Amino acid sequence: MEKTLIIFKPDSLENKNVGKTLQRFEENGFEICACKMVALSSNILRDHYAHIIDLPHFDKIEEFMSKRPVIITVFQSKNAVNKARNLVGSTDSRKAEKGTIRGDLGLDLMRNVVHASDSVENAKLEIKRFFSSGEVYNL
Repeated sequence: MEKTLIIFKPDSLENKNVGKTLQRFEENGFEICACKMVALSSNILRDHYAHIIDLPHFDKIEEFMSKRPVIITVFQSKNAVNKARNLVGSTDSRKAEKGTIRGDLGLDLMRNVVHASDSVENAKLEIKRFFSSGEVYNL
């Protein structure tokens, strides 16, 4: 079984669609291996988004992601990373297909409901960034 990291972003909590989103993952065969609510610090956001920290709009991303606590989860499934990416849809919610999480619930490029790991390698790194080994269960 493969694992992937999913972060329910501030807009997901504000718009009260965490339950709907979680249900979609469960209905598509994912199991929850870890889950917690956290306030993301500037340090963790700069580490997590290191690949885009030099972009001019990074400050807006940091402000958005730290404006309220988020829910961070680890899901497992066969081919979890690709399966989750297909389920969530395109990063820009305005371009995401209807029927995907972002296409149905997202608003734009930043307010796109969830972060989903984009590769197996990144999923492993991201899981280690947010969870200790004792917090992630093998089901």
